[in-house]
Amino acid sequence: MSAAHDEEGRFNLSAWALRHQALVVFLISLATAFGILAYTKLAQSEDPPFTFRVMVIRTFWPGATARQVQEEVTDRIGRKLQETPAIDFLRSYSRPGESLIFFTMKDSAPVKDVPQTWYQVRKKVGDIGQTLPQSIQGPYFNDEFGDVYTNIYTLEGDGFSAAQLHDYADELRTVLLRVPGVAKVDYFGDPDQHIYVEITNTQLTRLGISPTQLAQAISSQNSVSPSGTLTTRDDRVFVRPTGQFTDLNALADTLIRINGRSFRLGDIAAIKRGYDDPPVTQMRFQGKPVLGIGVTMQPGGDVIQLGKALDAKMTELQAHLPAGLKLAEVSSMPRAVSRSVDDFLEAVAEAVAIVLVVSLVSLGVRTGMVVVISIPVVLAATALCMYLFDIGLHKVSLGTLVLALGLLVDDAIIAVEMMAVKLEQGWNRTRAAAYAYTSTAFPMLTGTLVTVSGFLPIALAKSSTGEYTRSIFEVSAIALIASWLAAVVLIPMLGYHLLPERKRQAHEPDDHEHDIYGTRFYRRLTGWISWCVERRFVVLAITVILFVVSLAGFTLVPQQFFPSSDRPELLVDVRLPEGASFEATLRQAQRIEKALEGRPEIDHAVDFVGTGAPRFYLPLDQQLQQPNFAQFVITAKSIEDREKLARWLEPKLRNDFPAIRTRLSRLENGPPVGYPVQFRVSGDDIATVRGIAERVAATMRANQNTANVQFDWDEPAERSVRFEVDQKKARELGVTSTDVSSFLAMTLSGYTVAQYRERDKLISVDLRAPKNERIDPSQLLTLAMPTPSGSVPLGTLGRMRNDLEYGVIWERDRQPTITVQSDVRGNAQGIDVTHAVDRQLAQIRSTLPVGYRIEIGGSVEESAKGQTSINAQMPIMVIAVLTLLMIQLQSFARVLMVVLTAPLGLIGVVATLLLFGKPFGFVAMLGVIAMFGIIMRNSVILVDQIEQDIAQGHKRFDAIVGATVRRFRPITLTAAAAVLALIPLLRSNFFGPMATALMGGITSATVLTLFYLPALYATWFRVRGDERDPRPAPSEHSGN
Repeated sequence: MSAAHDEEGRFNLSAWALRHQALVVFLISLATAFGILAYTKLAQSEDPPFTFRVMVIRTFWPGATARQVQEEVTDRIGRKLQETPAIDFLRSYSRPGESLIFFTMKDSAPVKDVPQTWYQVRKKVGDIGQTLPQSIQGPYFNDEFGDVYTNIYTLEGDGFSAAQLHDYADELRTVLLRVPGVAKVDYFGDPDQHIYVEITNTQLTRLGISPTQLAQAISSQNSVSPSGTLTTRDDRVFVRPTGQFTDLNALADTLIRINGRSFRLGDIAAIKRGYDDPPVTQMRFQGKPVLGIGVTMQPGGDVIQLGKALDAKMTELQAHLPAGLKLAEVSSMPRAVSRSVDDFLEAVAEAVAIVLVVSLVSLGVRTGMVVVISIPVVLAATALCMYLFDIGLHKVSLGTLVLALGLLVDDAIIAVEMMAVKLEQGWNRTRAAAYAYTSTAFPMLTGTLVTVSGFLPIALAKSSTGEYTRSIFEVSAIALIASWLAAVVLIPMLGYHLLPERKRQAHEPDDHEHDIYGTRFYRRLTGWISWCVERRFVVLAITVILFVVSLAGFTLVPQQFFPSSDRPELLVDVRLPEGASFEATLRQAQRIEKALEGRPEIDHAVDFVGTGAPRFYLPLDQQLQQPNFAQFVITAKSIEDREKLARWLEPKLRNDFPAIRTRLSRLENGPPVGYPVQFRVSGDDIATVRGIAERVAATMRANQNTANVQFDWDEPAERSVRFEVDQKKARELGVTSTDVSSFLAMTLSGYTVAQYRERDKLISVDLRAPKNERIDPSQLLTLAMPTPSGSVPLGTLGRMRNDLEYGVIWERDRQPTITVQSDVRGNAQGIDVTHAVDRQLAQIRSTLPVGYRIEIGGSVEESAKGQTSINAQMPIMVIAVLTLLMIQLQSFARVLMVVLTAPLGLIGVVATLLLFGKPFGFVAMLGVIAMFGIIMRNSVILVDQIEQDIAQGHKRFDAIVGATVRRFRPITLTAAAAVLALIPLLRSNFFGPMATALMGGITSATVLTLFYLPALYATWFRVRGDERDPRPAPSEHSGN
């Protein structure tokens, strides 16, 4: 036999490795060293990267009602956007003066098509620009909606104005942008500066001028317009007239010419510098307004290294800040990632230790050491491939490494166990190593590829959920293929040097093979397997009954999309009625701040008034700017403190703040969902939609597992005062509706008439009335309005009428849509509660008018999208598995038999999930799909062993029993390694349910492989009980 070929002359990779040990050692050492180096360079993040396929289009139309905005802006833009090929759906809201549209691409759209789609969106909206109202501002496009702020800091100081904080923040931003890895720096809670020109109604009346005249005069004085160029023989000379405002004194000294008279602006109006009034948003920390500074990382960066660089830079900057000015870190992804990675690395270390112990105890020290040495080599090779394929370390890839640890030793155990058996039977090391390759390499390869194929639907799934979990396939495939290569190259070489040869007894002939299966245990095992084959129909019947029971029991398993995160933050959403002012929202936020003071569980808390928190966490369900909304981000000291705080805070909010809507929630895993239970009611008429939504809400409240049932928008609640102009009287006085609107706009909220330029900043110059004329609607009619015929009381031009209008109109695909949403109580799962409520809605659905519908949203909808994308790829997985099995077994009957064993793992899955009360979620579903591959892997190796025995002349009954007995030790050892290695994952919220399911499934599959599969094989191929020798089946030549 050639050193690189087996006894039949075929190439043998294990024999080749033994022949070229120096080269193999060099290559393995090189790969291991590069793998260790690659591991130190792997990008680290909290969550796997996935693409947000959402763009936000925002448009402002000052003075318009929500209905006008909906009809003339939102609907027109939405109609055009529906022509975009990649669109999934539009979700929009229209508020007084504001339109906002969320354009969501199809989940199946390739990532490379996202930039092109955003270009198409901008182009299509630009094409209809001339059909939108002339006075709109925008539309503005935000295609960075999914950007995550790796670090958020607060800048605050007693005695420092908002403008001073902004100037210091600009200096900090300049420095931070130079830090390697920083992409951009944004501000939060940074109010815009304004210069207010306040003139009383009495002054306007005395001077006989209108707000429009005054605004035009100020604007013309401050305008920048071309003044011409002097062209000489040699050059050009630009002419620049002065007159633009350079400071507040210059503005006050401005001469205003109206109706042939000149006025100094400072003599007729009060000029002051200030900020947004009323405020728009505010970020608060420790009960004070602060300026937030958010840092985002460049794509593909290492968040840990960025965190270290930012920490060093912030320490340096803090030392150079003026006295009293303080920087504080309120959100740090690097620290969260470091904790997450450390936790998972601890789990990896525990899993490695478990596998080592299993190998050493079950195989013996020398045999176990062969497996032990291979583990770091395979892990290093996996890290090297992860680096080459740009797969970073995050919760999904690290959890998959733990999962793979129990599987990557399977091939090593099979190979070394086969080699050890042959050595115990008296073979020499070289022959034993070569035989291990000949008998197991290709069945192992088929089994490995079948297992990898089990993860294939994850890799091919065209959805954000599939994108989020894709590294489960990538890491598993790399680790398992690397483990097979180690099993056929490294393991034989290690076994050659570490495994002992059995000393041949003097009385034994040279060709004698020692029977290692003659022990009492193996005799009993042989008897049990023989009994199963003899009473095959009983075994099959029991198995079928257990399978049917497990299918029925599966309906009792709680269903889940993704579990909540292990991060210590709690979110508190505060929502006041539509129409509530920013000041009212701020007062409620301050009350909650007081309630949280001194709580020992809290590390720190920050709140955002008038808007939601910026995206400090990738799957955050981000809330945008709304004056009646505030959001708290409370960081507890630990997970235990988070839960303790939640138990105290939930009733506190409910009892002490009954007049406002509050929601306490934890951060989510997976794509953002929001409320776990959601039903959308859509139709053309808002009143009808609201009536249906009320019935849906009543049904939801009747369910004992729902809590905090809410609508995403309320009844008409925006208080408005309509001034109905008497057109006849207005014409007599020579005024128009525009003149009235301009007068009211200046009197109430003011409007921008010019811009003041200060270095690189443009500051709005706003004309308005003093505060005492802006806060009492009852005084409006007594105000004198200038007209060409002289000033007259506003009341002579019309009358006031109080009214209510919608503060917001939500739509989905251009139809008014109300989402009825709720949280769940206790340990109830959103998917289960949603399905329970949905069944109760059947009667309401049957009575819906034509064109109206109730749709499921929330976790059920997102889970269905993910499952649909996975199921769509299942045929490819099935084809791949069948092809691999056919190549190996080359028999339709045997392939079908192996495939039929796969679903039986559900027996153990259902039993363990019910026993431990774990939900069956999306990640668990992926694990179960992969488990089918693991089961078929063991089955194909056993079936192949049976076929080998039959081909060597064993009677069929003996071949079934003998092959199963010989496969017992490697099957049970690999199962033990796989199951026990999953123990560290039980602590993980994310992987815990999958680990539980796999532990039960693999355990039951092991039993089925050893006892059910022999019975199935005997039944399938009609093996008779008399097809055996009188001697024990696994003796002598049974070592094959």
